[in-house]
Parts: sequence; structure tokens; C-alpha cells
Amino acid sequence: MSLLGAHVSTVGGVAEAPARGAAIGATAIQIFTKTPNQWREPSLDAAVIDRFGTELTRHGIGAVVAHDSYLINLASPDPALRARSIQSFSGELTRCRALGIRWVVSHPGNYMDERAAGLDRNARGYAECLAAVPGDVGVLIEGTAGAGTALGATFEELRALRDALPETARARVGFCLDTAHLHAAGYDVARDVAGVWEGFDRIVGLDLLKCLHLNDSKAAFGSHLDRHEWIAEGTIGPDAFRCIMRDPRLANVIKIIETPKLDDPVKHDRRMLRRLRAYARGSARPAGTV
Repeated sequence: MSLLGAHVSTVGGVAEAPARGAAIGATAIQIFTKTPNQWREPSLDAAVIDRFGTELTRHGIGAVVAHDSYLINLASPDPALRARSIQSFSGELTRCRALGIRWVVSHPGNYMDERAAGLDRNARGYAECLAAVPGDVGVLIEGTAGAGTALGATFEELRALRDALPETARARVGFCLDTAHLHAAGYDVARDVAGVWEGFDRIVGLDLLKCLHLNDSKAAFGSHLDRHEWIAEGTIGPDAFRCIMRDPRLANVIKIIETPKLDDPVKHDRRMLRRLRAYARGSARPAGTV
């Protein structure tokens, strides 16, 4: 089964997310386990956890990934912010372990002072959080667009983050790549997506790629701006997505869209997933059609 879907809302509780995934024809979903722009840490009772699992089965959702809070910065040189970030990221891992979610997608932090020092702080933060929350739940470090002092815009830096972890922690860490971020960071997914995967395989290893965020971009190539657009309607265009959907090496990678939802998330997410499935079948429609 192709694991393809979207980031869906958890308004009303995490147990509402599987039905929202089913409504758009998803077989995989991404969720927030808490409000992403608040520090408040919610607790999950046993009834919610049980219902979440039941709803996943009922709606045929084959995979779930969580995305961490926007506030977390494990690379920060500010001791108070870094301590709070470690506490919050540990909370993300704890909730995902309880819900049976295998992966937490995590943006590397902003180093603010020196890149090498930020990388070290970020890696030590991951290691501390993983040690505090044992079990199968793991981290997918997401490549970034590289704006400002953000870490993780190059394959070399992503590898360095994982390599800096103790071996026991490293076994629980993989990667998530976002087509819009790659494009903004200067990886030419629009014209040479095969070359991008070859580079990632050589530097990091395709076996460690567990999730893809499939987003077109409103931003220019190499701009370092993270601006998502509907599939095939941005500066990346359709060809990269056709190749991704037909690449057998990526068949088992979880694929999630984070494209604009505007005033009708169901309509637009459903439309984007239909388009991607058409690409996979080799019967893609023109970008302006549904």
C-alpha cells in the first residue's frame, strides 16, 4: 500500500485525525500532538490513546508521523530556551510512544552564535531526549531551507547531526526531506531530482530516508525561503513529482503533502493527492485540473 497523505488537523483531539485523513483519501497522515506555537504540554489519557489506535485501523491509515513544535530550538545557546526545548521535545517523544507513532519529524535548530557549537548542542539535545524516552519511537531530522542560522540545509550537515549521536541513539534517527526545502536550499529537484537522490545516497544513505514532504514552492531556486505551493503549480513544476511517485526506491517512504489548504482543506488536499496518484499511474492530468 502506498503511504501517501497530508498533515491533518487534530482540533478536537488527536483521535479526530484518522477520520480527517480518510476524508481526503490518505493512507498516511502527519499530525501535531500539541498546539505547535505554545509551550503547554497536554496529557493523554488511556481512552484517547485507545481511540486513536482504533480510529487508525477503522480508517485504513497505514502510517502516522508527528511534527514537533515550532518553538523548540535544541541548538540554542540560551540555556533557558534550550532546557525548555529539551523538555518539550521529550514530551513529543513521550506522547508519540504512548500513541504508537513511530517517528517525530524535527527541524534542526538555529545556532545563533557559531555553527559548529550549534550542531553540537543540537546533537546532544537529541541524544538526551532519546535517552529520556526509551522504546521504538525515533526522530526524523528534516532538511531545512537554510534561512538565517538554521541548521540542516545540506546533506553533509544532516549526516553530521546523526553521526554526532551515541550509537544507541543513532539507531533511532533517520531523515525527512521536503522538496520545497531542497529547492530553496539549492538542490535542483526541478531539473535533476535523480541527481539529488544520488547525492543524498552517497552522503547520507537512502535507507535512512523514512519520510518525504511533497510540496511545490512559491520561492525561487536557491532562495532559502520556505514557501509552499500546490503540486506542479510552483517553481519546481510537475516533473520532479512524477519521478518521485514512480521511483521504486521511494515506494516505501512515507509521503506527506503540506500544500496550501486555504478555506477548504478537504477539497485541496484531496485534489493534490489525486494528482500525485495520477503521476504514479503515469496518467497525470494538466496542473490546472482536478
